[in-house]
Amino acid sequence: MQVGLLLSRHHKQELATRSRTLTLMTTATPITMYGADWCGDCRRAKSVLEANSVEFEYIDLEAVPTAADAAKAISGRTNIPVITFPDGTHQVEPSNAELMAKLREVGALV
Repeated sequence: MQVGLLLSRHHKQELATRSRTLTLMTTATPITMYGADWCGDCRRAKSVLEANSVEFEYIDLEAVPTAADAAKAISGRTNIPVITFPDGTHQVEPSNAELMAKLREVGALV
């Protein structure tokens, strides 16, 4: 005996939309933060990301000194942290409010 699930057109559309959203979320460029442990702004920004359960890649510029060139190429500056987002934008030394607003904008908050 085969058991099937009957879905209304609305539910089928909703499932398709959620599937596309999930695909976009899993294939999007991750959030990346370039920073260093000695940097107060880096510790603060990292704390905001962690406190909000945001998935991100942390690149420690002390452990990977060559990554400093990548951070400078992104921002055009030597200031840290440099945080890149899935939409291709970045922030340098963002305030907590600026970072939270961007996380909301890119849908990174759970």
